[in-house]
Amino acid sequence: MARYIGPKTKIARKFRDPIYGPDKAYEKKNYPPGQHGASKRRRKQSEYGIQLQEKQKAKYTYGILERQFKNTFEKASRKKGITGEVLLQLIEARLDNVVFRMGIAPSRPAARQLVNHKHITVNGEIVSVPSFSIKPGDVISVRVKSKSLEVISNSLEGRAHSYPWIEWNEDTKTGKFLSYPARDEIPENIKEQLIVELYSK
Repeated sequence: MARYIGPKTKIARKFRDPIYGPDKAYEKKNYPPGQHGASKRRRKQSEYGIQLQEKQKAKYTYGILERQFKNTFEKASRKKGITGEVLLQLIEARLDNVVFRMGIAPSRPAARQLVNHKHITVNGEIVSVPSFSIKPGDVISVRVKSKSLEVISNSLEGRAHSYPWIEWNEDTKTGKFLSYPARDEIPENIKEQLIVELYSK
């Protein structure tokens, strides 16, 4: 799956979940796209189909490619703990996601672009790889030259959410990744056990 840059409401309707955030168009038509989308007589999905859809939903939500997603799953399966929860924790610890969670960027694609364009530092060093794994204690900052960027200023002004695993200093435009989040702290509506079952076949 290449990174999706098409209509976001269409994807939200496909998964019957506003995975990209509040969406007025989705609220009007919260059923799958297509001429039979609103019909209640849709063909029953197989177990495999349900598991595959959940994996696709997670990939679209976080903007991760298939190979990256599979590699992250394999890494999670080698770690101690519940594989599904560890998988989500590792994904949440990606640099692009952490930048988004801190409110530096309004969306994950925007966060990925900021990282790619070298506007973000980790422990004082510029990191331009969106999939870079952040570890507890790492400090994420906006580069001094980039602090006046309009996209960053606007995003931080509208910053509405805070997360217990992230510490943010508005004055210095610096955040600290305190710990991997517990499953009940991750707001995404993803049934990670279905993903585990899919990869376990």
